[in-house]
Order: sequence, then C-alpha cells, then structure tokens
Amino acid sequence: MTCRAPAPRRPLRYVLVLGVLAALLAVAVLAALALGSVRIPPGQVLDILTGRAEASPFRTIVLDVRLPRVLLGIVVGAGLAVIGTVLQALVRNQLADPFLLGVSSGASTGAVLVIVLGIGASLATTVTIPAAAFAGALLSLLLVYTLARGGGITTSRLVLAGVAVSYVLSALTSLILVTSARADHLQEVLYWTLGGLGAARWDMLALPAVTLAAGTAVLLTLARPLDLLLVGEEGATVLGLDTARFRAAVFVLASLMTGVLVAYSGAIGFIGLMVPHMARMAVGAAHRALLPVVALGGAVFLLLADLAARTLAAPQDIPVGVLTALTGGPFFLWMLRRRPEGAPA
Repeated sequence: MTCRAPAPRRPLRYVLVLGVLAALLAVAVLAALALGSVRIPPGQVLDILTGRAEASPFRTIVLDVRLPRVLLGIVVGAGLAVIGTVLQALVRNQLADPFLLGVSSGASTGAVLVIVLGIGASLATTVTIPAAAFAGALLSLLLVYTLARGGGITTSRLVLAGVAVSYVLSALTSLILVTSARADHLQEVLYWTLGGLGAARWDMLALPAVTLAAGTAVLLTLARPLDLLLVGEEGATVLGLDTARFRAAVFVLASLMTGVLVAYSGAIGFIGLMVPHMARMAVGAAHRALLPVVALGGAVFLLLADLAARTLAAPQDIPVGVLTALTGGPFFLWMLRRRPEGAPA
C-alpha cells in the first residue's frame, strides 16, 4: 500500500482549506472554553480572554483549568497528526500511525516505568518522563520497522508487527504495575494507556510546544526528501537521497516528538492515521503544503474529541483516547478494506 505521489499545489484551494481549518480551530477553542460541566456564555469567555471581565469563578475556570487543557490539546493533536504524516512517508504506507506502530505504547511504557520506579521525581514532569517516553518510542519504532521490513514491508506485516509490539509493551506495562508496591499507581497508569488532557497545567506547556514547533520546522525543511520517498526507494536513491540515513534521522525525530507528546497526554491513537489521509484528499501529498494542513486538522480533531470527552458524561471525564479509538478503529478497517495489499518499503 503506497502513498500517492505528490500532487501539484492549487494556491486558491490551498488557502481556502487553511482558512476553513483556522476558522474551525477558533470555533473549537471557543466551544472548549465555554462548554463543560459548568457552562460559560461565549461572550463572557471572550471578555475573560481579553481581560475585560472582573475576577470571578468563571475567570478561574477559563484561565487556570480549561485554557491550559485547550492549548495542550492543540499541541498534541497537531503533533500526532504531523508525526503520522511523516511515518506514512517513511514506510510508504498510509496505515502507519504512532499508535498502530507501537510508538505511543513504547512511550507510555517508558513513562510508566519512570513513574513507578520514582526515578528523578523532582524533575519528572520536565526531564525524566519525557526522556523515558522518547527512549521507549524510539526503541518500539525501530523494533516494528525491523520486524516488518524482512521480505519487504507490506500492509499486513506492518500492522501485525505494530500490534505485536503494542501487546508486548502493554503486557510489560501491566507487569510493572502488578509488581509496584503502590496501589495508587493504577490511576496513573490508566491515564498513560488511555490518554487524556485533564492533567494539563501552565507549567506543562513549554516543552511540548517547543518540541512541536522545532520538529515541524525541521520537517518542513525536509519536505522534498519526504516527497522523494513516495516515488520509491530506487527513484529516491537515483535522485541523490541517502534513504537509509535519512530514514534513521527522521525516525529519531519522530520518536522524540512522540515521546514528548505522550509524556504529557498519554497514548492517544488514530489521529496520525485519519487526519493525514483526509488532508491528502484536500491538498495532495506534497509535504510542504500538507504538513501545515495536517497540523491544523489534528488540532481541531483533538479539541473536538476532548470536548466530547468532557461533555458526554459530565461531570465525569471520559479518557479522550477512548473516543479517538472509537472513531479511528472503524476508519482503520475501512482503509484496510479499500486499499490493495502489498507495497515495497
């Protein structure tokens, strides 16, 4: 199953798509700040954001509770969508996704291990958990790629390798939990395995935001090599790309981004599968045009999913990863059914 070759850009259509997504993101942000177990009129939300509102409980809810969550949702949604797009180019398969390939599971296992062992507790949020999540993400991605490439990467090999690695990592996470001396680790592990934005705080935003901005900027400079991979291994090599070295470098970057994002949101699946696919239908497969669209689309998708997670069973907060899986699972099966089998790496 190969990704389509990059399509020519259509400036007017491209600008229109970006404009629509930006408008949807603004609406999603306002709705996420206004709706929840406590509903706040949109006009009052705007007054709070612009500093015209006086001190009130609503101000605390908007600025200290919901706004950090919304901003983290934007960063994580955009990041997962960008990572999914890049992984699909690297393995030339539109079914690639940080969650399906076991990258998110690896990051979660690394994070849980640090939490349970209490390694670097004073620096857990800013250093040890992100570092462990990155290491887990990188190792799982390399393992899946190594398992799948023997005899040529195909849809079934890629998916089965990702599922197998995810199961092993889930079992390892469960083993870590069972052998833990503290019963309260169950809730923390559940957070990492199901994904959620409920723990968002202002001091948690800097690292994932910087990682997203820097990683996406680097990937935009690599748009042409990513496009070359879509034409095939031999074609990319003939055009001067060292595919092995390039793949290795971008795998590390994708793992770093995934590790940091999962360290703050847990494992949220299928955004990196669905959003790139829909974005390609709108603007084509050329990565310089595709990545900004994918980032906006991922941010909108996760914000709306998190809004549903907060409101469907209010005041109970459903893990957002549950909702993205309920949406992404059928989408994955639809893609698996409609695409032909087999594609070389």
